[in-house]
Amino acid sequence: MTTQPAVLHYTAFSDDPQGGNPAGVVLDAAGLDDDAMLAIAAELGYSESAFLTAPPEELGEASGRAFTIRYFSPKAEVPFCGHATVATAVALGERIGPGDLVFATRAGTVPVSVTEESGALRATLTTVEPHVEAVGDTDLAEALAALDWPADDLDSALPPRIAFAGARHLVIGAATRERLADLSYDFSRLEALMRRLDLTTVQLVWRESAPVFHVRDPFPVGGVVEDPATGAAAGAFGAYARELGLVPGSSVLTLHQGVDMGRPGVLTVELREGDARVRVSGTGTRIA
Repeated sequence: MTTQPAVLHYTAFSDDPQGGNPAGVVLDAAGLDDDAMLAIAAELGYSESAFLTAPPEELGEASGRAFTIRYFSPKAEVPFCGHATVATAVALGERIGPGDLVFATRAGTVPVSVTEESGALRATLTTVEPHVEAVGDTDLAEALAALDWPADDLDSALPPRIAFAGARHLVIGAATRERLADLSYDFSRLEALMRRLDLTTVQLVWRESAPVFHVRDPFPVGGVVEDPATGAAAGAFGAYARELGLVPGSSVLTLHQGVDMGRPGVLTVELREGDARVRVSGTGTRIA
């Protein structure tokens, strides 16, 4: 008889179990095949869950602090998930202590640093090298139609782009906070477009001030209406903001997400001059 591994429940980007983005975390998934991991993720119903196994040989020298990590939404495996990475890092930090971790993901190698601040653990991941690309007019028009967003409601200072920092996200800027708050979209229509463009989320953004943004991430391809806090998209957005000259090359940005869902979370995005990668950090805590 096969014993099911322990499934831990953590939230990321908040130190309140009622905030941030919940994730399932399986610290020993060696006995699980793909179907079993997907079944666990589907049963949990979180936007993603993380599953750890032994690291590849090239990371094996980081004794006890290197892992292979895979991410499953309730519908499919995804190449990278920021909030589940933060949740997993916090879970490991509680068990093996703060310090540096290395995760081998389908998107590439992702280093994570876990620190303790005022009794709470904070994880900072460093993305793979990002890139930003244009989105076609027809595809943008289809996205806006699925969202039921008139073109006049967009912020011309935040031009639509597809940004990647481990997963692909379509970034669309809202002209007002009210526009961002009013989210009621055609689930099937947006999902079809996202599958065709290989998007993980659509990231909707409103700029409050120079370094502060509010974001929402529809996630129909993952089987959920909206992701409460999206670390992968935050990394992609950091690359987007730098690429378009919206912020200096060395910047710290604050992203508020989940407020409109009743699960507020805060994501910190750091850009460093001379390093194309993006650092995304946040707190996390166990859900009882």
